[in-house]
Amino acid sequence: MNSGQATFTSAAADFETAVRARDAHASGVAFGRLQETFQTADDGELAAVAPRLAALAPEVPLGPRSVVAVVVGAAVERGADPAACAPNVLAGLGEALAAAEEFTARWAATGGGDLPDPQRTNPEDAVFDRVGQPATEAWWTLPQWEMAAVAVLNHKAVRQAVPDRSALIDAAERLGDATGGGLKYLRYMLAVLDDEPLVVLHRPTGTGYRLRISGLGDNFQLHTLLAAELVGGGHLPGEAPAAPAAAVCRDASPGTPAPDTTGSFDLAAADGTVIWNEGIPADIPPVDGVRVLVLDPPSYVRSWPAGRLFAGMPGEVALEAVLPPAEAAAWLARTSERPAAEVG
Repeated sequence: MNSGQATFTSAAADFETAVRARDAHASGVAFGRLQETFQTADDGELAAVAPRLAALAPEVPLGPRSVVAVVVGAAVERGADPAACAPNVLAGLGEALAAAEEFTARWAATGGGDLPDPQRTNPEDAVFDRVGQPATEAWWTLPQWEMAAVAVLNHKAVRQAVPDRSALIDAAERLGDATGGGLKYLRYMLAVLDDEPLVVLHRPTGTGYRLRISGLGDNFQLHTLLAAELVGGGHLPGEAPAAPAAAVCRDASPGTPAPDTTGSFDLAAADGTVIWNEGIPADIPPVDGVRVLVLDPPSYVRSWPAGRLFAGMPGEVALEAVLPPAEAAAWLARTSERPAAEVG
């Protein structure tokens, strides 16, 4: 063990040595020091140590590994290399989701009842006895795994390289359903679209636009940037969002002040289904392989705080082409208006 006052670097070195020596006591001591020294570590220390911790993570049991993953994710937020850190964080996430699904299955098979909330309660011995230790630890560390995964997934290159992304999405969705909407940030982040073509049709003017979107956390952000691009660019009538509102939806530093923005449109899928601001761009269904979004006049005045659901993830809505009138008309001919009861 290192002597003298512990630093994050020395604590990480001690933790690494103890884990590889399979020394449970020493691992626990070093693990505590690792958490204690993280807050005082500078960015250079974090950048040097985080990839080593990420490489060590598979050798750490899943429960404490979630805390290691949080430390690694926080280091990535402060400048550590996401490409080096992300793979083992996301591999651990996959293990945790699978074990948490096993928890829900065993919980149902052993009497059911309301699932415990890992953010409000601590596991009791009776839960371990009922469900088993690995599944219980996975269930109670889901919030940590969500936090760590979102931190590394803020980076486009990481999102584009996720293996078995559809499996992670499906597992997160099933657990979200089981918990009544839990893991929202993980589910939304895993579903983020990058370099995604989008055909946008403006029904009142009969015009159409081909755009490409990346890094949008929700449809509030999409709506704001569509208005900035199309209204602000002079293509559609209306009042564009203020420049600071558009900037915080793109890549302005987190915490940059911006005014609220007012909705410019009602959003709908080609079949007339409402696309809610509270949803995500992946909710927009494709038509012949391309997502199609229809813009109608706003049915009521609605404002919201401009910004990004994921403050560390830059967003982009880029206009690539104005569709020729005949092409726009052909697309519009394939769309349906929303029933009056669904307008809102």
